[in-house]
Amino acid sequence: MEKLKVMRKFNQLIVFTWFVLTPLTGFSQDTLLLDFPKAVELGMKANLEYRIQENNLEILQKEKQVALLSHLPSVGINSNVLSQSGQQFQQVEGEIVVTNVTNNIVSGGLNVNMPVFNAGRRILDTQSAKLAYEAGEKGLERAKQQVIFDVAQRYLQVLLDEELVRIARENLENQQEQLRQITGFVDAGIRTVSDLYNQQSEVARLESVLVDAEIQLENDRWALAEYLQLEAGVTARLEPVNPREGRSDFGSQPLNTLYEMAMSNRQDFQQQQLLSNSFKKDMQAAKSMFYPRVSAFFNYNTFFTSLDERGFSEQLWRIYPQRTVGFSINIPIFSNWQTRLDVTRAKMAFENQELQEQALDRRIFQDIQLAQQNYQAALKRRANTAVQVKAAEEAKVAVDERFRLGLSNFVDLATANQTLVAAKADQAQAIYTLFFQEVQMRFALGTLEIRPTENPATE
Repeated sequence: MEKLKVMRKFNQLIVFTWFVLTPLTGFSQDTLLLDFPKAVELGMKANLEYRIQENNLEILQKEKQVALLSHLPSVGINSNVLSQSGQQFQQVEGEIVVTNVTNNIVSGGLNVNMPVFNAGRRILDTQSAKLAYEAGEKGLERAKQQVIFDVAQRYLQVLLDEELVRIARENLENQQEQLRQITGFVDAGIRTVSDLYNQQSEVARLESVLVDAEIQLENDRWALAEYLQLEAGVTARLEPVNPREGRSDFGSQPLNTLYEMAMSNRQDFQQQQLLSNSFKKDMQAAKSMFYPRVSAFFNYNTFFTSLDERGFSEQLWRIYPQRTVGFSINIPIFSNWQTRLDVTRAKMAFENQELQEQALDRRIFQDIQLAQQNYQAALKRRANTAVQVKAAEEAKVAVDERFRLGLSNFVDLATANQTLVAAKADQAQAIYTLFFQEVQMRFALGTLEIRPTENPATE
């Protein structure tokens, strides 16, 4: 009995130390209450790829605006103010006279240039910029879905850990109550001391199981906090979701139907298609440089000189203004094959983009096939664990009654309890795994999105 008391005090010391030190280590931590939409919002602000996509989209928007404005004339104003000292040529009474004077000159001009014909390059550049901008929008939307998927994976893992901690704590409390009952039986001479020792050992083991579950929970909480880039010392307390909601019929739909659905919804595939069309326009625009280009221009120039005694305004606006209107033609003959190089680069970029589009097409089919297989397996696992828990509960009730009547030993009791706890843990994992497979399936289909007050598996 002395050994029994020592073991009991040792176990109590372990539990006391853990529950005392845990609040102390977390005392300086701040807790942030998060629901899933808020977590996604923080994830988008912190995710590097999403922020880069946003910045790139802003550049593409400016390029689109510039391409549209390229259809308008280019206008420029120039002005010069200068002073010339030394020999100056002047016309006096029909003769050219050279004098040594200082000549102050003010000149100005207006230049307008308008492309008339460039083999459709402006139109092609405008179309290419528009397609590139639309592709950027699709890429940003897919990046958002990636953030939702990543946050959902970490969010659901934390909720699963919390459920496993709850199961471990509940089991520990039940076994502690069982220990008190066995202690009473030993004192009454109904059970042997060995049963008491075995139960104490089981309680100590379950205390360690609870500690491990709580440590795993903290690790996954910090993993989520790291992804969301929360401030140092801030941990997230998550609003629960109902993993039993939102069940779909993905497991029974034909693979071809899911594939067609993905091809019409996947933002990244639409992005690749738009980029292919954009690169094709770039290639056609590069080929237009082989053809002549025609531009219209208008120039207005005037000046003032101090050698003329007439007034500034009179010289500038009435005497010396010149207006020039005309067309310029540029016919490429030999440009050191620079145009051929530009066309080759544009062509290879277009062909490389087509290869990426084809590769993504194959990957989408593989994603859908794998996601459906995992979803079907998760459905079976959930159904099996439900049967497993029901059978384990009935077995536990029967063994408890036999143990109370002295017809069963401690080994049977411990085995039945461990089987029940394992079944509950398996069921919790199966439920959350199925819920996550729902999210993964929607991500593969390109329909994953989030609305306020809804679960991660929202369609």
